[in-house]
Amino acid sequence: MIASASALALLAAVCFGAALIVAHYGLQHASSYAGARISLSTTFVLWWMLSPFLLDVSAWHLGAAAIFAVVGVFYPAAVTVLTNESNRLLGPTLTGTVSSSAPLFATGLAVVVLGEELTPQIVIGGLTIVAALALMSWRRSTAAPAGWRLLLPLSGAALRGLAQTLGKLGLTMWPNPFAATLIGYTVSAAGIWGYGLTRPRGAPQPLQKAAVPWFMAAGVLNGSALLLLYHALHVGRVSLVAPLVALYPIFTLLYSALFLRTEVLTRRLVLGALLAVAGVAVLVSG
Repeated sequence: MIASASALALLAAVCFGAALIVAHYGLQHASSYAGARISLSTTFVLWWMLSPFLLDVSAWHLGAAAIFAVVGVFYPAAVTVLTNESNRLLGPTLTGTVSSSAPLFATGLAVVVLGEELTPQIVIGGLTIVAALALMSWRRSTAAPAGWRLLLPLSGAALRGLAQTLGKLGLTMWPNPFAATLIGYTVSAAGIWGYGLTRPRGAPQPLQKAAVPWFMAAGVLNGSALLLLYHALHVGRVSLVAPLVALYPIFTLLYSALFLRTEVLTRRLVLGALLAVAGVAVLVSG
């Protein structure tokens, strides 16, 4: 069971990491908001097309469906907004470092809400992975004091942890990862389009045709990643799954080095990657 959950969580991290690279190409031809609409809408349409074949409602549970819908309100929609705003005000370095704390929130909430038991391997492995991610995203240069702005990435990290804990709770009532993904993306897609209708009219959001296939691909990758994440949560503990899924920046780094040629493998990055591998080894041994 541990091996299955670990493999699914790592596959989710692979897909999340790849989605960031694909979206990078799309952002050369469109705004973040326009790209988000394409991405979320693609997943929404594709998942509903697959629903006649993959959606099993024989164990339908209203409470679980409500939980999946609540998660869809803030993940990925609200988390994306918080992350983008944090990037704008604090920069990607500090945002990435603080966001690395998401597994800590997920594990803490799982202990309180789900009653999960922490083993020494879970604690040591999880903390090692968080330390590795913080090390890889840290830079020496600092801007002005962050102050209250730190609440932005902290809130995003906390919401990521809450999403995984609530997702696990919903899956205990209705063990259907596809339904969880379908409902969540339906709410998120409705939210992103609803936001577009209420936002003040200003300059039109740039969108070129070249961006569409990139963001459609990003939507498929992110949707697949979330489905894999829910499958991992269905068969494994949050305290095991959350740190493994949080490793997606390592895969993004690898893809960047291979395809974008924008990353230089410094000693700090190599050390962080090795530390993350060590954390995974300790985590799955528990």
